[in-house]
Amino acid sequence: MSTRLHLGVFYTGVGPQFLWDDPSNADHTAIETYVSVARTLERGLFDAFFLGEGLRVRENRGRVHALDVAGRPDAITHLSALAAATTRIGLVATQNTTYNFPADLARRLSSLDFLSGGRAGWNIVTTDNAWTGANFRRGGWLAHERRYERASQFVEAALALWSGGGLVDRHTDLVNMRAATTVPPSPQGRPVLFQAGDSSGGRELAAKYADVVFSANTAYDKALAYAEDLRARLARHGRPADAVRILPGATVVLGDTPADAAERAEDIRRRQITPQRALAFLEQYWGRDLSAYDPRGPLPDIDPVEGELDPSRGTISIADRTGKLDRIQRWRELAEAKKLSIHQLVLEVQPRQHGFVGTPGQVADEWAHYVRTRAADGFNISPHLVPAALDDIVDRLVPELQDRGVYRTEYEGTTLREHLELP
Repeated sequence: MSTRLHLGVFYTGVGPQFLWDDPSNADHTAIETYVSVARTLERGLFDAFFLGEGLRVRENRGRVHALDVAGRPDAITHLSALAAATTRIGLVATQNTTYNFPADLARRLSSLDFLSGGRAGWNIVTTDNAWTGANFRRGGWLAHERRYERASQFVEAALALWSGGGLVDRHTDLVNMRAATTVPPSPQGRPVLFQAGDSSGGRELAAKYADVVFSANTAYDKALAYAEDLRARLARHGRPADAVRILPGATVVLGDTPADAAERAEDIRRRQITPQRALAFLEQYWGRDLSAYDPRGPLPDIDPVEGELDPSRGTISIADRTGKLDRIQRWRELAEAKKLSIHQLVLEVQPRQHGFVGTPGQVADEWAHYVRTRAADGFNISPHLVPAALDDIVDRLVPELQDRGVYRTEYEGTTLREHLELP
């Protein structure tokens, strides 16, 4: 079993994780920014650069959510441009199985794989919400519980096309196609399959087909439990335990001392959850326009509207879409007890994502422990500043990882499959 750490960067292109108002942030819509980031990652010997997918601009109560950046280009088109500007970095496109068609998507992904010399990956995702589906001919047609059935049939159809076996026929209630591949295979054979999903259906999809899993289980105990569960599922599907690389999502804040890093991390969180975002967060629960309320003042004195949460922004988990009245009552009691403003309350109740905070040496020690105990094979990093946060990792953290013998000192292959040491 390999004890080498694998790293990617997940560049979502939308949402609160970036500190958009920071003057050091590069122009998010400029291709030069993406080229610079990809080249920085190559300098740091990263395995892959991920692009997220947004099929519809996010909304808040039926209106465009202006606090999130909009205008993300199509991932495959974007990565094709980066293929010409880089030589080694893997290029992973998040592409949806719910609102694409297998023959078309397989052709576009294999085109990226062929043109990049075998560096393409497909991050397989599903969508069940009708607010996204309204942009497509079928609308919100797929029931939540069937989205992984569609994904499984979709992936099987794509793999059949990539196998080069001639005409492929698939006719079910969820996939209907008759096609043959039109693109030559790349040096790695086919795009590497990534899967991002933590439900039971997502884990089963990963165990059946994935080469890499992008997991949300980042804290050590959760990461280890997830890895053990996934490996048990791999065995049930007749796949070896080392068939899949597990890369939990990660945020990284480095400092010269532990105290310096902790102070930076707290500052970043406060800048991510701005007073305006705090109001928008509560608007989802109240179902009302709260713009007249001061986020530095007390919680709204009006009652929320009837009914459960509006999922139109696509950021509310399935588990959190019910029980809002009880949740609001608990918040009122907490705010009263601690004398919290709207902004302070949201900072308190918004779940803290597990991140890696410390000196470069501390983080390197922690990551080495994850890999050596097989809790993870590496991490998929979400940066809060571009390019500063990534420069920090490449210049300060990567050398520490190399000193510990858990990170490559040069690329040993040219394809993404080779970087990941996949069979």
